[in-house]
Amino acid sequence: MIDARILRDDPDAVRAAQQRRGLPTQLVDELISADEQRRSSIVAYEAVRGEQKNLGKLIPKAQGDEKQQLLARTKELSQQVKEAEAAQVQAAETFDRLMKSLPNLASPDAPEGGEDDFVVLETVGTPRDFAAEGFEPRDHLELGQMLGAIDVERGAKVSGSRFYFLTGVGAQLELALTQLAMSKAAEWGFTPVIPPALVKPSAMDGTGYLGQGSADDVYYLEKDDLYLVGTSEVPMAAYHSDEILDADSLPRRYAAFSPCFRREAGSYGKDTRGIFRVHWFDKVEMFVYTTLEQSYDEHQRILGWEKAWLDALELPYRVIDVASGDLGLSAIRKFDCEAWIPTQGKYREVSSASNTTEFQARRLDIRVRGDEGTTPAATLNGTLCAMTRTIIAILENGQQADGSVRLPAALHPLLGEVLRPLP
Repeated sequence: MIDARILRDDPDAVRAAQQRRGLPTQLVDELISADEQRRSSIVAYEAVRGEQKNLGKLIPKAQGDEKQQLLARTKELSQQVKEAEAAQVQAAETFDRLMKSLPNLASPDAPEGGEDDFVVLETVGTPRDFAAEGFEPRDHLELGQMLGAIDVERGAKVSGSRFYFLTGVGAQLELALTQLAMSKAAEWGFTPVIPPALVKPSAMDGTGYLGQGSADDVYYLEKDDLYLVGTSEVPMAAYHSDEILDADSLPRRYAAFSPCFRREAGSYGKDTRGIFRVHWFDKVEMFVYTTLEQSYDEHQRILGWEKAWLDALELPYRVIDVASGDLGLSAIRKFDCEAWIPTQGKYREVSSASNTTEFQARRLDIRVRGDEGTTPAATLNGTLCAMTRTIIAILENGQQADGSVRLPAALHPLLGEVLRPLP
C-alpha cells in the first residue's frame, strides 16, 4: 500500500495517479474520510481510556458519596471504553481495507491509457522473411508435433484444456532453458532459489494478487487455505516479510524457478491453440529488494538483463512501456519485452520488468535499517524466462523448411545445433 502521509498531504497527487490509470477518484475521497474517522476514533478512545485511568487513581482516596459517584462514573466509562475501542477497531479495519484496494501511484512517466496504449521504446533484430526463403512457416504446435516435443491432446485428456505435455526434445529444451537462465542470473549476481509454489493468503494479499480482478485468476485450495502461485514473485516478495534488512546488504537479488498456475479466467477463446496461454507453465523470475531511491536505476538494470537474455536466444523482439491503465495493482511502471511470433505476425509478451516501489513491502512489513532509521524496502520483479512462450519463439523463429529447428548458439552446449523431426 502507499504511504498514508501522501494521502493526507497531497491527495491531488493520488487523484491524478488514479486518473492516469483510468480509475475513478471516488476511492481517494472515501479514504480521506476513513482516515479522518480512524484518527478521530483513536482520540475518542484515548480520552475515555485516560479518564478511566485517572478515576482508578482517585477511587482509593475517595470516601462516602464522592466514592459512590466515582464508582458510578467508572461503570459508565467502562461501557464507553468498550464502545470507543470497538469503533476504533472498525474504523481501522475500514481504512485498511480501502487502502489495500488503492493501487500504487502510477508513474507520470508511464504512457496514459489502456492495454493498447503502450509506447514502443526499442525494436531489436529483424524478423525473417520466410516468403523470400521460399516456404510458409509452421506454427509452434505443428513444429512441436513434428519434433515429438509437444502433446496437447494427451494434456487435455489428462488435465483438461490449456494443459500439455512437453516430451522428448521439448522437455530437454525447457530443462536447457532453465539451466541457462539460472546460470546467467547467477553470473549477474542473483542468488538461485527454488521457492514453494503454495503460499498462505497473507503472501498473496501482501503482493496485491487478491486485489481488483487478480483473484479471479488464482487457484485456491480451500481445505488447506493455500494458494497456488501465478508467479514466484509472490513467495519471493514474502521471503523477507516481517524482517528488517540492513541497508548495507542491499540490493538483494534472487532468481527463482517455479511452476506458475493461472486460471486465465478472462481469456476465454483467446490463444487456444498450442501452449501460448495455458493454466500451468514454469518460469525463472528475478526479484530484487532495494531502497526506494535505488529502485528506479534497478528497474533499468532488470530490463537490461531481460534484453541480454533475449539477445542470447537470438530472438527478434521489442520493448514497450506499458500504459498506466494496464499496470496491475502493485507497479508504478512496467516494461514488457515482446518476441516476434512469425505465424501470428506480431510481437507477443515473453517477459516484463516492474517497479513496485514500497507498495508490497509496506503490506508485508519489510523494512530497511540505515543511518537515518528504518524505512520500507522497495521491491522489483522481472521475468527472465517464461518457458512455454520462450519455447514457442525459439521453435517458430528457428524453423527450417524441413521442419527442423536451428537453435541459438547459447543452447548448443546443452542441446546441439539443430532439433530434427521424428522419422
